[in-house]
Amino acid sequence: MPISAITARELASRAYDVGASVLRGLLVSDGEQLSINDVHLLEWLREHIGQEVIIVAASIGESEGQSRTCRTCGREYKGLECPHCRESRRRLRGG
Repeated sequence: MPISAITARELASRAYDVGASVLRGLLVSDGEQLSINDVHLLEWLREHIGQEVIIVAASIGESEGQSRTCRTCGREYKGLECPHCRESRRRLRGG
């Protein structure tokens, strides 16, 4: 499920700030290899062999017109987040 570009950039920025390796760009395949900005992912991952890692892949953007079912309330919605749950969170937080 895509997330907003702002949220993805904040996540990447936080990771970079604490010294994590960050690779951002369009994921492409030439049929044999996967790459982001001409960096082959297997080569990039080899730098971390022998280390415990957490890898985050965040699809950026909105799937236009695609309906989703909220995992919290079960309602169908379009966009990045359920408007019912967003409003409930806002109300409960006093905002």
